[in-house]
Amino acid sequence: METHITDIAHVIQLSVAPVFLLTAISTLIGAMNTRLGRIIDRRRVVMESHADKEMTALDAEELLLLARRRHLIYLAILFAVMAALLVCFVVAGAFLGALMSSDLTRLVAALFILAMGSMIAALSLFLREIYLAVSAGSR
Repeated sequence: METHITDIAHVIQLSVAPVFLLTAISTLIGAMNTRLGRIIDRRRVVMESHADKEMTALDAEELLLLARRRHLIYLAILFAVMAALLVCFVVAGAFLGALMSSDLTRLVAALFILAMGSMIAALSLFLREIYLAVSAGSR
């Protein structure tokens, strides 16, 4: 019995780092969600300004850029949420391994690698969306 309590205590100690990672991911998701909201608000403004008149080529180009940015930020949020879920599976796998006294190290390691891959994808897409926004603003 003492061994299981020690194992669980050790797993709890090891779970602290993934919990901080989850906090960071949730903060990033919040920032991306704010950007998505601003993109949607800007699209509404452009669309409402053309309720009575025909759209100019410049406005049509802006709508295309906004659609591209919206798609990129959506994918970034998707990958960030997938990373968060995978981190949760890492923690759950560590606890299951300790409770069942089985070796799940390969599974936990694979889940963590997938989580980091998802975060890399999310951050890359986020960076690309920011680049598009900045480059459009400098025109």
